[in-house]
Parts: sequence; C-alpha cells; structure tokens
Amino acid sequence: MRGHPHRGEAGRQVTAAPTERGAEVGRRIGVGLMYGLWKPRVLGAWRVPAGGPVILAVNHAHNIDGPMLMGTAPRPVHFLIKKEAFIGPLDPFLRGIGQVKVDRSTVDRTAIDQAIGVLDGGGVLGIFPEGTRGEGDFASLRAGLAYFALRAGAPIVPVAVLGSTERRGRLIKALPPLRSRVDVVFGDAFEAGDGSGRRTRTALDEATVRIQERLTRHLENARRLTGR
Repeated sequence: MRGHPHRGEAGRQVTAAPTERGAEVGRRIGVGLMYGLWKPRVLGAWRVPAGGPVILAVNHAHNIDGPMLMGTAPRPVHFLIKKEAFIGPLDPFLRGIGQVKVDRSTVDRTAIDQAIGVLDGGGVLGIFPEGTRGEGDFASLRAGLAYFALRAGAPIVPVAVLGSTERRGRLIKALPPLRSRVDVVFGDAFEAGDGSGRRTRTALDEATVRIQERLTRHLENARRLTGR
C-alpha cells in the first residue's frame, strides 16, 4: 500500500511512494497560490492522460516552474525535488504534499523506489530532465527521465513553462512581477521506447536522444504558439 515502508531486496527497507492524497493537497495549494499571485494561461492540459501513470517533463528556468505546474496540471503531481530544498519546516511540508526528495550526488535508491512507486500506482511524476535550473531549453538531458519511462512503461508529456524569467518583480526581485502572465503549454504524450521493451544502456541512450528531440520540438512549438 502506498504511504507505508516495506522490505525490498535483501531485507533493505524501502520507503513507499508518497500518497496521492498528499499530492492532491499540494495541487490545491498550488492552484490558490499560482492563480492568486500570477495569471497562468494553460494550453493543452487535455493532452495529459486522465488516468494511469504519466511523466510530465518540464523545462526549468525559474524556481516557480515546479509550483506553477503543480497548480495548473489537471492531475496531482509528485515532483522529484533536490534534497537541498528540504530544509527546516519545508522538509515535512514537501513530504506531506507528496513530493520526492532526491540526492543528485549519488544513485539515490530511495528516491528511485519512490518515483517508481508513484508510476506503478498510476500516479503522475514530475521531472526536470535537465537536472538543474538553467536556460530551460532542454539542451542537457540526464538519463533519469528515460529510465523511469522505460522502467514503468509510462508515457511522457512535455511541458513548457514560459514567461517566468522575462522580468523581475518590483517587490520581490527573485519572482516574476505579481499578476504577470505565465504560460504553461502541455504537448502530446509519447512513448520513450522503441517498442522492443529493451532496458539496456544502449536502449536508455537511444531513448534519451528521442526524448530530447521531442522536448526541444515541443518547446519551439510552445514559443511560437505563445509568442515568447
């Protein structure tokens, strides 16, 4: 059952996936904050499958990109979030709203187990495939996205968040201006694999190339569509 620890291989204790209920609470908080502080324009949300496992692959140019997706996605999202964000009171809060803490400096088996648990339970996993905040152009993809997609057989929906870095707010420089428009554009779902079911290193590398091409193409289309 999701939300309870269990024993993995060789007696290793595995922390179960975060709860769907927690992610739904996070979604409601995200809706209130994002629509209260900014003016999100959501395009193509109907492209997110209504049920079953799915991975949302998001470009990452600003710290609000994750919360913005949580508040605009049609389903509750469990994000893989770097462990550095889990500090002080944010630690129990982020865990409570169904987010997954990941240590990027190592192969974090607990985070991997939790992410797979989300997908195996039919949930939505949110990933910044570039690994860290940057230009948000999908120029540097890590293999983690391909691994989760192939391992769980989950379709990927590309998401472009645009407008979060165009201008700085007057009151809080680190945030976009209050009540400014931020566009969230969902693309068509696609399968990362080649249909063979292979999960070898070669298959992973080939899937990563395919994913990068699809995500880059979606971002270009989203910019054309929104004029950004």
